[in-house]
Amino acid sequence: MSLSFRDPAPQRYLSVTNSEMSCYVIAQPLGWRCFWYSKVAMGGPGIFMQVYFFFMLLMVFGFVLPFLGLLGWETCSKSLPGKLKTIHTFSWILKAIQNPNDIQLQEKAWNAVCPLVVRLKRFYEFSIRLEKALQSLLESLTCPPYTPTQHLEREQALAKEFAEILHFTLRFDELKMRNPAIQNDFSYYRRTISRNRINNMHLDIENEVNNEMANRMSLFYAEATPMLKTLSNATMHFVSENKTLPIENTTDCLSTMTSVCKVMLETPEYRSRFTSEETLMFCMRVMVGVIILYDHVHPVGAFCKTSKIDMKGCIKVLKEQAPDSVEGLLNALRFTTKHLNDESTSKQIRAMLQ
Repeated sequence: MSLSFRDPAPQRYLSVTNSEMSCYVIAQPLGWRCFWYSKVAMGGPGIFMQVYFFFMLLMVFGFVLPFLGLLGWETCSKSLPGKLKTIHTFSWILKAIQNPNDIQLQEKAWNAVCPLVVRLKRFYEFSIRLEKALQSLLESLTCPPYTPTQHLEREQALAKEFAEILHFTLRFDELKMRNPAIQNDFSYYRRTISRNRINNMHLDIENEVNNEMANRMSLFYAEATPMLKTLSNATMHFVSENKTLPIENTTDCLSTMTSVCKVMLETPEYRSRFTSEETLMFCMRVMVGVIILYDHVHPVGAFCKTSKIDMKGCIKVLKEQAPDSVEGLLNALRFTTKHLNDESTSKQIRAMLQ
């Protein structure tokens, strides 16, 4: 993977490359501005001014750049359904387990599962790269002397990249949860290589995914939302490792991004300019992803009364959408947040997420 940041005008970019998954984002000179009252960024009363331009930057470049020959996160996200839907071997493994003495069935199941295990390894390795990239982005978006609001205005390309990472992450985890066979297939692979080790047999695939790598991958895919868990851990690690940086720099950055998403979704003037369902999902995934990160790093979380995130408003926006399209996002709030079940969480918010 390569990460590169360039600040001087006229262009800013963040490049992340990794075999099948790469992104390259170019932002125009900072004539595109987003201005909002700092009180809103801090969670107080106020209104957003020209917020549309900021979020259009987040979305327009994600859709335009692929047509210019540049592979963006949106392209990567669109490739996920096909990739994850093929990461299971249907009935071959079940038949192989039920007929352990059928050599032909064992061979078919093994030949089917090996290339899929290699693909799972690529996703796992990519999660490690995402973890490092996220911490670099947080450092750039929270470091002094600028406030988080000023950073999001000045570093729009990086803010866009942060949003794209969250979009990819929730998209991946949604698809992973719809494919429970992934863990079953991988368990079959691990049992097979363990049995072969006992019999002093070495398979070529072990050069690609050995027992140690398989154990790490197993822990990763055992999580309900593995990519989101990785980003949550990365955010908490960033906060703990940067003790001289006020935690408010990180939480204010996250709460501001949440507010931008919510306003875009609930304001008819902005909502009417969405050109596709995917743009709507992009906004909602980013909003939910940022809420979850905030809830993990803030001492009292996102659900308490003193939170700078309007949780009631965010949940209300999600529940106004088609149930099928947001059920995964609501489940992410229910099961991957840290403070939902705290005593400080209001009964109304809990009821909204039931």
